[in-house]
Amino acid sequence: MRRRLVLVTLLFASFIERLPVYSSIAQVTENAPPPVIESPPPSPETLPAPVQSDEHRLLELLPHEREDAVIVLGELRRAVRVSPDSADDRLKLAQGLYRVGDLDAALDECRVALKLEPNNAKAHLQLGVTLMAKQDGRAAATALMEAILLDPELTHAHYSLGSVQYSLGNLTAAIQSYRRALELQPNFPDACYRLALVLKLTNRNQESTQFMEEAAIGGVPQAQFFMGNAYRNGQGIEKNLALAIRWWTKAVEFGHQRAAESLSQLRRQALSPDQSERRRKDALEAFRQYRDNLWADYPDTVRNDPNESLGLALLKDTQATNGVTALFDEAFALSETAQDGLARLYENGLDIRLVQFDKRILNCFETTAADGFIPAKKALARIYGKGLGVTPDLQKAKATLKGLSKLEMKAVLDEIAGR
Repeated sequence: MRRRLVLVTLLFASFIERLPVYSSIAQVTENAPPPVIESPPPSPETLPAPVQSDEHRLLELLPHEREDAVIVLGELRRAVRVSPDSADDRLKLAQGLYRVGDLDAALDECRVALKLEPNNAKAHLQLGVTLMAKQDGRAAATALMEAILLDPELTHAHYSLGSVQYSLGNLTAAIQSYRRALELQPNFPDACYRLALVLKLTNRNQESTQFMEEAAIGGVPQAQFFMGNAYRNGQGIEKNLALAIRWWTKAVEFGHQRAAESLSQLRRQALSPDQSERRRKDALEAFRQYRDNLWADYPDTVRNDPNESLGLALLKDTQATNGVTALFDEAFALSETAQDGLARLYENGLDIRLVQFDKRILNCFETTAADGFIPAKKALARIYGKGLGVTPDLQKAKATLKGLSKLEMKAVLDEIAGR
């Protein structure tokens, strides 16, 4: 045990000695919260100062989850009362306390578990994770290094240590830890994402993009958003606006707000008369290419016309679920045909997949109308003018038509009036 403690001390001392000063990363004072990796903002393309890692923030439990966690905690307490000298029961109690946010009590139980069983790698890991949540990066690093010495194949410990090293400014050590986590568990999208961000900070753009794409494929929405940015600007990869749209769209499916803002910005570029003709054409062509590329996901679906909607084709082919998904993708990508299809579905519904007056369709129209898409403006004006699933509001209908020609406005208003 003494030899192991000496090894940890030497490892940690050498780690601190190698700690460089990075002007782009806020240095952490002893009592300051450690930084965390966040996804880069849309513009400019810079990486943020790190703060406490998402991985180790306290869980925000739903009411029923909190109730379940409290019930489980009571059971864990009873187990410890029955077997107070069981390190395993103490560790389970520490994990339960961590889950409900009682970090101080969790630390106490971790330390009791380690007194009972000093060579318990998972107890050192839980101690390190809890110290990260307590924003004590240096103590967390010591605990995590001890966990790795005891069990070098503990993937979570390497991943967590990478986050701590990053927060303390040691990018080289963070890269090594994330790489080791990926060696142990190649299918680890979050580690790919974290590694990509640190590689970006060290100006290894091409390698960063490779790992970012792996994370994006693995379903990390921040990585999908970043891949959209990379394709938009040609960072570490060839510029391709259509692929940027594809990745941003995937991120939006997970509720990523900044990806939605990037798509909105590009739609406005395509539709605004204030933009240069070249910028408008580039954006419109990107949306067209994106819509065309969607067909490649359904090679067995026959396309009869260049302007045909994939979503409508899938609906005719009795692929209702895929058809609805494709319709939304196309409509958000400025397909007039898809918007017309959604307008019909809004009024009539589609069995259990789309109820009549489905709010998702209304949101699609409101979003694209706000960006200047005329078919969406017309559809939205009809909805409010006729009171389709909403309170009738003729003034709102007229306001929605702002930007259309007088002839177009009159045609819509006449339809609303039944003329």
